[in-house]
Amino acid sequence: MESLLYFVAWGALLFLMMRFGCGAHVMGHGGERSESQGPGSQMRWVPPKSDFDPVCNRAVRPEKALSSVHDGRVFYFCGAECREAFEATPADFLSPARASFVSDGGAV
Repeated sequence: MESLLYFVAWGALLFLMMRFGCGAHVMGHGGERSESQGPGSQMRWVPPKSDFDPVCNRAVRPEKALSSVHDGRVFYFCGAECREAFEATPADFLSPARASFVSDGGAV
């Protein structure tokens, strides 16, 4: 009987910690939101409708393209070969002359 009481006490402690303590966010009980934290105030990243592959300069649709992150920016690629080439040497594809080529839609 003593061991049963031991497990019940630890179970109750664990429940209280998960409900009100450090695990509250895991169980979905993060507390009440203040008015400044409404659903519209949370930042959410939305991908662009289209972008250019920095390796081959093709227009790509982000929802179907492969992606890679470099210096906090997301780049989209038409295929695995372009992504691998970019990840091997990103500086080759991010030079100023090449950036103006992409921003102008391919016209230097």
